[in-house]
Amino acid sequence: MIFRQLFDSVSGTYTYLLASRRGGEALILDPVLEKVDRYLQLIAELDLKLVKAVDTHLHADHITGLGALRDRTQCITVMGEQSKADVVSMRLAEGEKLTIEGISLDVLYTPGHTDDSYSYLMGDRVFTGDTLLIRGTGRTDFQNGNPQQQYDSIFNKLLRLPENTLVFPAHDYKGDTVSTIGEEKAFNPRLQVKSANEYVALMNSLKLPNPKMMDVAIRP
Repeated sequence: MIFRQLFDSVSGTYTYLLASRRGGEALILDPVLEKVDRYLQLIAELDLKLVKAVDTHLHADHITGLGALRDRTQCITVMGEQSKADVVSMRLAEGEKLTIEGISLDVLYTPGHTDDSYSYLMGDRVFTGDTLLIRGTGRTDFQNGNPQQQYDSIFNKLLRLPENTLVFPAHDYKGDTVSTIGEEKAFNPRLQVKSANEYVALMNSLKLPNPKMMDVAIRP
Protein backbone atom coordinates (compact mmCIF):
# COMPACT_ATOMS: atom_id res chain seq x y z
CA MET A 1 0.00 0.00 0.00
CA ILE A 2 1.09 3.57 -0.67
CA PHE A 3 0.59 5.82 2.35
CA ARG A 4 1.91 9.37 2.62
CA GLN A 5 1.42 11.86 5.45
CA LEU A 6 1.94 15.42 4.22
CA PHE A 7 2.13 18.56 6.37
CA ASP A 8 1.14 22.20 5.97
CA SER A 9 3.13 24.19 8.52
CA VAL A 10 0.97 27.33 8.25
CA SER A 11 -2.22 25.65 9.50
CA GLY A 12 -0.68 22.59 11.18
CA THR A 13 -2.71 20.37 8.85
CA TYR A 14 -1.93 16.76 8.00
CA THR A 15 -3.04 15.55 4.57
CA TYR A 16 -3.03 11.84 3.73
CA LEU A 17 -2.54 10.22 0.33
CA LEU A 18 -3.65 6.59 0.01
CA ALA A 19 -3.41 4.06 -2.81
CA SER A 20 -3.25 0.28 -2.96
CA ARG A 21 -0.50 0.15 -5.56
CA ARG A 22 1.78 2.24 -7.71
CA GLY A 23 -0.01 3.18 -10.92
CA GLY A 24 -3.43 2.76 -9.34
CA GLU A 25 -6.29 4.83 -7.99
CA ALA A 26 -5.64 7.20 -5.10
CA LEU A 27 -7.60 9.23 -2.58
CA ILE A 28 -6.49 12.23 -0.58
CA LEU A 29 -7.78 13.25 2.87
CA ASP A 30 -7.96 16.87 4.08
CA PRO A 31 -6.04 18.64 1.28
CA VAL A 32 -4.96 22.26 1.75
CA LEU A 33 -5.45 24.66 -1.18
CA GLU A 34 -1.94 26.10 -1.08
CA LYS A 35 -0.40 22.61 -1.30
CA VAL A 36 -2.34 21.37 -4.34
CA ASP A 37 0.66 21.67 -6.69
CA ARG A 38 2.75 19.63 -4.25
CA TYR A 39 0.08 16.91 -4.06
CA LEU A 40 -0.26 16.70 -7.83
CA GLN A 41 3.50 16.45 -8.26
CA LEU A 42 3.66 13.52 -5.82
CA ILE A 43 0.67 11.85 -7.47
CA ALA A 44 2.42 12.13 -10.82
CA GLU A 45 5.72 10.81 -9.43
CA LEU A 46 3.93 7.76 -8.03
CA ASP A 47 2.02 7.27 -11.30
CA LEU A 48 -1.30 7.47 -9.45
CA LYS A 49 -4.75 8.58 -10.60
CA LEU A 50 -6.53 10.73 -8.04
CA VAL A 51 -10.16 9.61 -8.00
CA LYS A 52 -11.46 10.95 -4.66
CA ALA A 53 -10.63 13.97 -2.50
CA VAL A 54 -12.13 13.92 0.99
CA ASP A 55 -12.54 16.39 3.86
CA THR A 56 -13.20 15.04 7.34
CA HIS A 57 -15.11 18.25 8.16
CA LEU A 58 -15.42 21.90 7.18
CA HIS A 59 -12.12 23.44 8.21
CA ALA A 60 -11.87 26.83 9.89
CA ASP A 61 -8.10 27.25 9.69
CA HIS A 62 -7.40 26.71 6.00
CA ILE A 63 -9.14 26.72 2.63
CA THR A 64 -9.80 23.22 1.40
CA GLY A 65 -8.09 21.94 -1.72
CA LEU A 66 -11.15 19.92 -2.79
CA GLY A 67 -12.36 22.33 -5.46
CA ALA A 68 -8.93 22.87 -7.00
CA LEU A 69 -8.22 19.15 -7.10
CA ARG A 70 -11.61 18.49 -8.69
CA ASP A 71 -10.98 21.15 -11.34
CA ARG A 72 -7.52 19.83 -12.18
CA THR A 73 -8.08 16.06 -11.98
CA GLN A 74 -11.86 15.57 -12.33
CA CYS A 75 -11.77 13.63 -9.06
CA ILE A 76 -14.90 13.07 -6.96
CA THR A 77 -15.14 15.39 -3.94
CA VAL A 78 -16.39 13.69 -0.78
CA MET A 79 -17.65 14.70 2.66
CA GLY A 80 -20.10 13.33 5.19
CA GLU A 81 -23.82 13.68 4.60
CA GLN A 82 -24.09 16.45 7.22
CA SER A 83 -21.86 18.76 5.17
CA LYS A 84 -23.40 21.84 3.59
CA ALA A 85 -20.34 22.56 1.43
CA ASP A 86 -21.31 23.11 -2.19
CA VAL A 87 -18.00 21.76 -3.53
CA VAL A 88 -19.01 18.23 -2.53
CA SER A 89 -20.26 15.78 -5.17
CA MET A 90 -20.52 12.65 -2.96
CA ARG A 91 -21.84 12.53 0.60
CA LEU A 92 -21.35 9.50 2.84
CA ALA A 93 -23.25 8.37 5.93
CA GLU A 94 -22.12 6.40 8.97
CA GLY A 95 -21.92 2.70 8.16
CA GLU A 96 -21.12 3.29 4.50
CA LYS A 97 -17.70 2.75 2.97
CA LEU A 98 -15.32 5.11 1.22
CA THR A 99 -13.72 3.02 -1.51
CA ILE A 100 -11.19 3.18 -4.30
CA GLU A 101 -9.41 0.34 -6.09
CA GLY A 102 -7.97 -1.97 -3.42
CA ILE A 103 -8.86 0.24 -0.43
CA SER A 104 -11.98 0.52 1.72
CA LEU A 105 -12.53 2.83 4.70
CA ASP A 106 -15.45 2.61 7.13
CA VAL A 107 -17.31 5.88 7.64
CA LEU A 108 -17.87 6.98 11.26
CA TYR A 109 -19.97 10.03 12.14
CA THR A 110 -18.05 11.74 14.95
CA PRO A 111 -19.60 15.18 15.56
CA GLY A 112 -18.59 17.55 18.32
CA HIS A 113 -15.75 19.63 16.90
CA THR A 114 -18.19 20.53 14.14
CA ASP A 115 -21.60 19.11 13.28
CA ASP A 116 -20.20 17.64 10.06
CA SER A 117 -17.16 15.83 11.51
CA TYR A 118 -16.45 12.31 10.26
CA SER A 119 -13.69 9.79 10.92
CA TYR A 120 -12.51 7.08 8.53
CA LEU A 121 -11.36 3.66 9.73
CA MET A 122 -9.05 1.57 7.57
CA GLY A 123 -7.84 -1.68 9.11
CA ASP A 124 -5.18 -0.83 11.69
CA ARG A 125 -5.60 2.95 11.50
CA VAL A 126 -8.23 5.62 11.93
CA PHE A 127 -8.24 9.11 10.45
CA THR A 128 -9.92 11.19 13.15
CA GLY A 129 -10.05 14.65 11.61
CA ASP A 130 -10.13 17.12 14.50
CA THR A 131 -12.35 14.96 16.73
CA LEU A 132 -9.46 13.20 18.46
CA LEU A 133 -6.02 14.79 18.31
CA ILE A 134 -2.73 13.54 19.69
CA ARG A 135 -2.93 14.38 23.42
CA GLY A 136 -5.84 16.69 22.71
CA THR A 137 -9.30 17.04 21.20
CA GLY A 138 -10.75 19.50 18.70
CA ARG A 139 -12.30 22.67 20.08
CA THR A 140 -16.08 22.74 20.34
CA ASP A 141 -16.85 26.45 20.58
CA PHE A 142 -17.91 27.29 16.99
CA GLN A 143 -19.17 25.77 13.70
CA ASN A 144 -22.01 24.13 15.66
CA GLY A 145 -19.53 22.36 17.89
CA ASN A 146 -20.92 20.50 20.88
CA PRO A 147 -18.83 19.05 23.73
CA GLN A 148 -21.51 16.51 24.70
CA GLN A 149 -21.57 15.17 21.12
CA GLN A 150 -17.78 15.12 21.06
CA TYR A 151 -17.67 13.12 24.28
CA ASP A 152 -20.05 10.58 22.74
CA SER A 153 -18.01 10.44 19.50
CA ILE A 154 -14.75 9.87 21.35
CA PHE A 155 -15.77 7.63 24.24
CA ASN A 156 -18.53 5.63 22.55
CA LYS A 157 -16.95 5.21 19.10
CA LEU A 158 -13.26 5.98 18.75
CA LEU A 159 -12.04 4.73 22.12
CA ARG A 160 -13.88 1.44 21.56
CA LEU A 161 -11.56 0.61 18.68
CA PRO A 162 -8.69 -1.83 19.44
CA GLU A 163 -6.02 -0.12 21.55
CA ASN A 164 -3.31 -0.70 18.94
CA THR A 165 -5.31 1.19 16.28
CA LEU A 166 -3.12 3.97 14.89
CA VAL A 167 -4.55 7.48 15.25
CA PHE A 168 -3.86 9.88 12.39
CA PRO A 169 -5.44 13.30 13.07
CA ALA A 170 -6.00 16.20 10.68
CA HIS A 171 -3.91 18.56 12.78
CA ASP A 172 -1.01 18.69 15.19
CA TYR A 173 0.78 21.74 16.53
CA LYS A 174 3.59 20.04 18.47
CA GLY A 175 5.24 17.89 15.81
CA ASP A 176 3.64 14.56 16.73
CA THR A 177 2.67 12.52 13.67
CA VAL A 178 0.81 9.45 14.95
CA SER A 179 -0.53 7.92 18.16
CA THR A 180 -2.67 4.93 19.14
CA ILE A 181 -6.06 4.57 20.76
CA GLY A 182 -4.37 3.00 23.79
CA GLU A 183 -1.93 5.89 24.16
CA GLU A 184 -4.70 8.45 23.98
CA LYS A 185 -6.75 6.60 26.58
CA ALA A 186 -3.77 6.62 28.92
CA PHE A 187 -2.10 9.96 28.29
CA ASN A 188 -4.51 12.39 26.60
CA PRO A 189 -5.23 14.92 29.39
CA ARG A 190 -8.71 15.75 28.07
CA LEU A 191 -9.77 12.11 28.26
CA GLN A 192 -9.00 11.65 31.94
CA VAL A 193 -12.53 12.69 32.89
CA LYS A 194 -14.98 10.64 34.91
CA SER A 195 -18.18 11.65 33.11
CA ALA A 196 -19.66 13.44 30.12
CA ASN A 197 -20.58 16.38 32.36
CA GLU A 198 -16.96 16.74 33.45
CA TYR A 199 -15.82 16.71 29.83
CA VAL A 200 -18.41 19.32 28.84
CA ALA A 201 -17.29 21.57 31.70
CA LEU A 202 -13.65 21.15 30.68
CA MET A 203 -14.29 22.06 27.05
CA ASN A 204 -16.54 24.99 27.97
CA SER A 205 -13.82 26.42 30.21
CA LEU A 206 -11.26 26.72 27.40
CA LYS A 207 -10.57 30.27 26.26
CA LEU A 208 -9.15 29.76 22.79
CA PRO A 209 -8.41 32.45 20.17
CA ASN A 210 -10.00 32.16 16.74
CA PRO A 211 -7.92 30.26 14.17
CA LYS A 212 -5.65 32.59 12.21
CA MET A 213 -7.28 31.71 8.90
CA MET A 214 -10.89 31.58 10.07
CA ASP A 215 -12.11 34.74 8.31
CA VAL A 216 -10.71 33.44 5.03
CA ALA A 217 -11.61 29.77 5.40
CA ILE A 218 -15.21 30.21 6.58
CA ARG A 219 -17.18 32.33 4.19
CA PRO A 220 -20.75 33.40 5.02
